[in-house]
Amino acid sequence: MRTIILKSASSYLLPVLLLFSVFILLRGHYLPGGGFVGGLVASIAFVLDSFSNGLDKTKSVLKIHPGFLMPFGLAIAFLSGISPILFSDLPLMTGIWAEDPIPVIGAIGSALFFDLGVYLVVIGASLTIIFTISESV
Repeated sequence: MRTIILKSASSYLLPVLLLFSVFILLRGHYLPGGGFVGGLVASIAFVLDSFSNGLDKTKSVLKIHPGFLMPFGLAIAFLSGISPILFSDLPLMTGIWAEDPIPVIGAIGSALFFDLGVYLVVIGASLTIIFTISESV
């Protein structure tokens, strides 16, 4: 199903969907959304690209195997969870926030890093599953 319309549309949709997934990621620690939904949107962007341009082209766009994102994301989420114990006398998984917010992103805190870890794990897991199934077909 590699039509010229799908190829043309996917070249424009990949960066737009990735930007939208980052928007959902950054929005998530204040409102609904976050790492899981943002990771799914990013995965959908790469799946659409693999449908239109082929799996090998999409793997060359990613530069690394998506399976390597899972342990990296788990490490970020774990470190954000234990950061209250390391940096203060607060209990595990308590939110720690920076004093000054960044203009576009807002207040930086441990919840954002936890969401980032979940984002990377979801991208890694879903793309590994989908790419493995696509290679076997």
